[in-house]
Formats: sequence, C-alpha cells, structure tokens
Amino acid sequence: MMKTHFSPNLCDKTFLLDYNADNIQSLIGVRDWSALNEYDRIGAVYDFVRDEILFGYNIQDALPASHILKDGYGQCNTKAILLMALFRALNIACRLHGFTIKKELQRGVIPELIYPITPDNIIHSWVEIHYDDQWINLEGFILDRTYLSGLQNKFKGTTSLCGYGVGTNTLTSPDIYWRAKDTYIQKTGINNDYGVFNTPDSFYKQYSQDLTPVKSFLYRTFLRHWMNARVAKIRKKQLK
Repeated sequence: MMKTHFSPNLCDKTFLLDYNADNIQSLIGVRDWSALNEYDRIGAVYDFVRDEILFGYNIQDALPASHILKDGYGQCNTKAILLMALFRALNIACRLHGFTIKKELQRGVIPELIYPITPDNIIHSWVEIHYDDQWINLEGFILDRTYLSGLQNKFKGTTSLCGYGVGTNTLTSPDIYWRAKDTYIQKTGINNDYGVFNTPDSFYKQYSQDLTPVKSFLYRTFLRHWMNARVAKIRKKQLK
C-alpha cells in the first residue's frame, strides 16, 4: 500500500512554498490568474511552469519557489516546487509525490565522460492536485515544449525513449497538456515510489540525492552548467 505523509490542509505556505514572496505575488497579479475559473487557473499556471520556466538544472533540489522563479529554469523537483507554490497561492489543493528514476533517463544530458560515476537512482517528483473530486498526477510540466520539440526532431520516428530527460512510450505525442487528466513525460523511468507528501519540505527532510561532498561540489560548480549547455543545444536542435 502506498505511504501517505500529508495533512488535511493542502494549501499551506512553507519555507519552500513561499508563495507570499514579492516576485510570485507580482507574477500572479500581472497574469491575473485569480480572475480565472478553477480549470483555467490550473491550466494557465501549468502552462507557465512547463514552457516559461525552461528545463534546466538548478544548484540543488530544495530551493524556495521564489528562487526558482528568479532562476527562470528548473528540472522535475524544482519546477514541482514552483508549480505547487503557485497552485497554493491560487487556492488549488496539491501535494508532492516522490520517486527515484533510473539514471538512464538522464543519459544524453549527462555527458558520457561523467555518466559512469553518476548515482544509479536520481530523486524525482511530480505534483498531484485535487480537482473534480479526484487526484490528478501532473508530471508533463517538466520539459518545455521547445526542448521537447528538439528531442522529437533528434529522434524522428522514435516512439519510446528513456534518456535526455524523457521517459515515455509516446514521444511523438506525449500527454503533457492540461485536460483535467494525468500528464506524464518521465514516468517510464521510475524505479522507486516514496509515496505522497503534503509539502516538498517534508519530502526533502527525509530524502535527498545520494552524492558525496566532492560530487555535490562538482555538480553545483561545473557539471550542471555543462548539462544546461547540452540542454540549450538540444533546444536549438544543434546537438548531434
């Protein structure tokens, strides 16, 4: 049976879900998301995090949402934090579902020179929202559509792909659009389920990426920049 780690109140503000931060409140005001009905509110925020927060690698997973918004890019875990913060600011009940994915899913983004020494299991998460009396899994927001288009161009005619940040059997038309149904883009890479959590704060208190201090330093200062450069080339259809 799947573990649960959440409380009844799913609109709490936390250190990581700092939706009262000035840049988050300013974004909500400029976009006028509060004026939308619930369905459109969810879709507008989801589309923003998917496409306007570009796929890329931040300095670490457990960053406040305001920091991620300022960065303007993120991966599964950081984009999930920002998505949750925006949802909670707009009174959309949500929770985090934690996993690990096999490292093959990152092959191609992680340079081959480094790939053999990377962890076998990589921390992963998606967001679940409560809408229309059901829980809906949202994972399709991780890759911006321009990056995904670059992959579709690189792997023309390919249906199943586990690599380059993708784990899907429907690469040509993945379920990444908000239609009040589950969305996925890395699901086939999952190899361990940690269950659901009320907040990302509680998840990261219990789980973190298994890196030695040296590997963590190298990731923060060097490797992630190399990975982001490769992502940018894929986005521009320049990576062979």
